[in-house]
Amino acid sequence: MKIIDHAVPGNFCWAELATSNQAEAKKFYESLFGWAADDTPLGPGEFYTMFKLEGRTVGAAFTLRAQEVKQGVPPHWGVYVAVKSADEIAAKVAGLGGTLLAPAFDVFDAGRMAIIQDPTGATFQVWQPNKNWGFQIAEIPGTVCWADLMTNDTKKAEAFYSGLLGWTFDPGQKPGDYLHIKNGETFIGGMPPAGTAGPGVPPHWLFYFYVTDCDASTAKATSLGAKVYMPAMTMEGVGRFSVVADPQGASFSLFQPMPRH
Repeated sequence: MKIIDHAVPGNFCWAELATSNQAEAKKFYESLFGWAADDTPLGPGEFYTMFKLEGRTVGAAFTLRAQEVKQGVPPHWGVYVAVKSADEIAAKVAGLGGTLLAPAFDVFDAGRMAIIQDPTGATFQVWQPNKNWGFQIAEIPGTVCWADLMTNDTKKAEAFYSGLLGWTFDPGQKPGDYLHIKNGETFIGGMPPAGTAGPGVPPHWLFYFYVTDCDASTAKATSLGAKVYMPAMTMEGVGRFSVVADPQGASFSLFQPMPRH
């Protein structure tokens, strides 16, 4: 178990579920990961759910607004990256070929954020923490442990994220290999070869949640109404993982790491 008491700039710091049925989504993730849901009212009939493990936050959920649904925004897990200044990052987006979907704005006294779309079409948020730094616990089952950028143009994405966030990309042994994303000296995610997600799937970020038994968790997710996009498979020397979508359609990966010897 790792207790997190601050956000490291350039690291993923929050996972936020935008869903079409918040009540049902809560039941699903509570059953799958053992999360506890803590609701905070936002307005009439509207609330923000904080998910917790061991009393510490691991993510959140909210209901997509009617306007978002009308615009075709599907249920999804939103990715947040910690930054020192949301305004400074937002000011660099256009020059690097990205799109600033929402300029930097304050979220009460929790922090300041901006919403960005990279040049390939994947959307993410940057977070300048104030009273809320995001994840408070890691390295136990049910916590985020990795994130992949699923895109159709890895070169364009690499140039954008390295310029915006200072990330570096470790190449594989041959062209088209999986790229590992590093924030400083820390490996935080990756970028599979272009087109890995399959035809017709738009570029997006995919979170990995740590589990102790990928096959059992995948079966449990299925029994709870999830759809399996990729059955559990082994990546030699790394771990076993699957890709599923919750009953509302938000996709994520279940990851069981290989034992370290």
